[in-house]
Amino acid sequence: MTSHDEPTNAGDEFPRVVDEIVEALVHSGITHVFGVGGANIEDVYDALQSRPEITAVLAKHEASAANMADGYARAGAPFGVVLATSGGGTLNLVPALGESFTSRVPVLALVGQAPLAMDGRGSFQDTSGRGGSLNAEALFGQISVYCRRIESPAQVHTAVSDAIAAARTGGPAVLLLPKDIQQAKTHREPHRPRTSQRPNGHVDPRLIAHAVDSGPVTIIVGDQVARDDARPAVERLRAALGARIAAAPDAKDCVEHRGADWVGVTGVMGHPGVADAIDAAAMCLLIGTRLPATASAGLQQALSRTRTVSIGSARPFVDAVHFHSDDLRITLTELSELLGRRRHGTAPAQPLARLRPPPHDGPGIRYADVITALDQHLPDGVDIVADAGNTGAAAIHDLPVRRDGRFLVALGMGGMGYSFGASIGVACWRRRPTVVIAGDGSFFMHGMEIHTAVEHRLPITFVLLNNNAHAMCVTREQLFYGGDYTYNRFRPSRLAAGLAAMFPTLTATEVSDLPALDEALEFARLMRGPSVISVDCSADEIPPFAPFLGAAPPRPQTNSHEREVTNHVAARA
Repeated sequence: MTSHDEPTNAGDEFPRVVDEIVEALVHSGITHVFGVGGANIEDVYDALQSRPEITAVLAKHEASAANMADGYARAGAPFGVVLATSGGGTLNLVPALGESFTSRVPVLALVGQAPLAMDGRGSFQDTSGRGGSLNAEALFGQISVYCRRIESPAQVHTAVSDAIAAARTGGPAVLLLPKDIQQAKTHREPHRPRTSQRPNGHVDPRLIAHAVDSGPVTIIVGDQVARDDARPAVERLRAALGARIAAAPDAKDCVEHRGADWVGVTGVMGHPGVADAIDAAAMCLLIGTRLPATASAGLQQALSRTRTVSIGSARPFVDAVHFHSDDLRITLTELSELLGRRRHGTAPAQPLARLRPPPHDGPGIRYADVITALDQHLPDGVDIVADAGNTGAAAIHDLPVRRDGRFLVALGMGGMGYSFGASIGVACWRRRPTVVIAGDGSFFMHGMEIHTAVEHRLPITFVLLNNNAHAMCVTREQLFYGGDYTYNRFRPSRLAAGLAAMFPTLTATEVSDLPALDEALEFARLMRGPSVISVDCSADEIPPFAPFLGAAPPRPQTNSHEREVTNHVAARA
């Protein structure tokens, strides 16, 4: 066995290309990489096996592996790493890297390719772009911040360093690695790659201080706050300004302070009071968010009436005076020091306003009741990963972030099944209990990654809201197309029973009433490894999703049970 500081071929004068790549990962602080093996990526795995600093996590599908890398990065790692082989393995990365690109998540993709000597000669899985073959470099160039095909060993040192630096600016970087290049010697002594630093460009904070120095402020924070580890800096600025604060849906965990000044989440799954808070302010301050359509829905009129200022690495989609910052932690800290404690004042605090879906008396447990049970049982420090669909809308709208916990949701592309892979990446980096909230439709897409959680004994509780349908699509059929047909209902399935039969060491429970759900959640807290709770729900319940509520029939007077649930969740938000 080689020492930690030697490549696998320690007896040779020069390391292989793959040894140099793995060396760069070790010295970047990477503890886990995620992928699926295959002939044209196996040399990277061979280099990994002698480096105990890094655990290679084998996924069931390359898209899920890339989601693992995405979740690993969002959880706070320097960047995520995904490995994929050529051909179908290469193409399977596209949807997940598209999410990372749109959400600006740092991921390094190491993608195996057929040997250079076979380029354009009809070789199996040729993606060189020659001889009429698919061009992987052109393909990934559209969904990455950096893409390079390595065609000589001499290129690897610069390419790896540049790729890591590019990814850390926010987005995936792709290195296409022909198999013969991977195996080649680098013809240089082993070395430690240069440390990749995030760019430090940011505007003079005195200019921002002048722009915000007038009247009450409402702040909306976004995903860059998490990337820059700027949560404490945001809170210091909020306190200095005496501002109200809201979060974009994918930045719900970027707000440390959730007292009377917290006005909720913005957008289609958010809280109506955010628009009121903007109207009551002299200025709306966007921090690290571009405020895309899912985040700005319902705010357009309020924003048009209120002066809007933005701080971040990218200009927002709404009209605003924009100040560039590649590192919010530095910029906001300097700004807070300049401002001191201005305390411009705010309007009187109001209870957190909530969307009110119409009542539903169909089978299964209501979304609000599932969220209330989770809120009661999840302790501080638990990380939450929510998937797309009705379940995600309910979690984003109603489930508070745990103190010292993370809350992840993928809204860049909104791909179903993201949570199964992402939760594994989160748990690998954070090493603490993680909860997945997903629907059965998402489970059928990527739920076999539960097997990966079993293999690595990760402390993940998978809460599957099983309504035997793509329920958000059912809702659309009912509201917008008359509801006289459906393509989106499934025959009933027993997810937990099936998983328990497949994986004998997995604790998996079916629940159809609230006492059983309470018992299952309490038991899951005692588990050291993964567990599954499948909750019977209804595909016909309308979730807290603003576009649906405008099309739904009028809601009758709220009954006492609904009032109690609303007040309980609001108290913890």
